[in-house]
Amino acid sequence: MIGCGHWGQNLVRNFAGLGALAAICDPEPEPATTLSRDFDAPIRTWAEILGDPAIPAVAIAAPAVHHSYLANEALDAGKHVFVEKPLALDVDDATKVVAKAAKKNHILMVGHLMRYHPVFQKLYEMVRNGDLGKLQYVYSTRLNFGKVRREENILWSFAPHDISMILALMGEDPIEVTATGATYLQHDVADVTTTYLRFSEGRVAHILVSWLYPFKEQKLIVVGEKNMAVLDDGETWERKLLLYPHSIEMDAEVLRPNKAEAVPVIVEHSEPLRNECQHFLDCIATGDTPMTDGHEGIQVLKVLRAAEQSIAESKPITQDAGHT
Repeated sequence: MIGCGHWGQNLVRNFAGLGALAAICDPEPEPATTLSRDFDAPIRTWAEILGDPAIPAVAIAAPAVHHSYLANEALDAGKHVFVEKPLALDVDDATKVVAKAAKKNHILMVGHLMRYHPVFQKLYEMVRNGDLGKLQYVYSTRLNFGKVRREENILWSFAPHDISMILALMGEDPIEVTATGATYLQHDVADVTTTYLRFSEGRVAHILVSWLYPFKEQKLIVVGEKNMAVLDDGETWERKLLLYPHSIEMDAEVLRPNKAEAVPVIVEHSEPLRNECQHFLDCIATGDTPMTDGHEGIQVLKVLRAAEQSIAESKPITQDAGHT
């Protein structure tokens, strides 16, 4: 485990619980010492880990600016790599990492956690099965008070999860990205952004993210021709996924909405991060391609870059649509 910060600690806990934690590495001695004691894992240097053939894989949860560099070094050392989002801060850097993993036939997986949330997986299954009908639009909010970052803005910190989920639901890349941002706390570090994605066949998605919000809110609203669904990660497990069978009827050339009661969708409970870590281990064992592989990481990165460009230039950014 490379990186024992706020999120790295959670990965340490899960990989240790899965019996897969061989060593931990962090330039800061205090968190590494605590985790080493709590999970009975030795502290080793980066060079020692890369040079140890008994360690076949690394998980990276370092500051985002170091992700592609560390992933490249690990691949060169013959390791499979799990790297937290984003895969890189530059599309070209990410492309080189993906190409290297393919050339060496190593697993490369990006930590887009929400794709491994069983409630999202159920929602994805419902969309694919046509339970909602043809998709019309998706609206996502990821809001909280803190944790404010200095090295990356709110778009890069919060939005990758929502972009990953939306691309999966839509089954393709957006053809146009428009975004706006506002800065309040630090110069040139956006605290709130709104991103508008336009897809083929008139389908659209909105993503609102902020770390200047009075309370935590994480919702994904999916509207189809037949039904609507809401994934609310702030709700109790039994109500995290609700299906709204609303309908609209034409009555004497007047559109009349018919509201229906929300129907909870039952999903078996499991921890998303544990599922994600297990998926990485399974892919190493079987050679299967991870659900959030390097190519998916690049797709998310392209949308992030387009949104950032749109904010800087105050205009929509067109993209080549591709199927996910």
